[in-house]
Amino acid sequence: MSAPRNATGDSFFAWDGDVLVLNILGKPGAGRDAIGKPKGTQLKVSVTAAPKNGKATDHMLRFLAPLFGVAVADIEVVFGQENVNKQLRIKAPKKLPAVFTAP
Repeated sequence: MSAPRNATGDSFFAWDGDVLVLNILGKPGAGRDAIGKPKGTQLKVSVTAAPKNGKATDHMLRFLAPLFGVAVADIEVVFGQENVNKQLRIKAPKKLPAVFTAP
């Protein structure tokens, strides 16, 4: 069952049991793949792939999976496969990028 769009409240992420719910503001066609800073209730993620037929989102999942210590199959796109605004559900991440622990 998918979480509602406001599942993260005022943050860019929330936990649903052992699943990390993450709101993303994607930036396709960037110079490099990178996790940026939170912007409101979204985390900015840049990818080099062009925004065509969901390819940038697919590329983003392949970029993010090792950063969270999970397989690509453990990341579900709740909404936004072909949109810069997206929500992901990451099943039992084994690690978190630094932006999650920053003050």
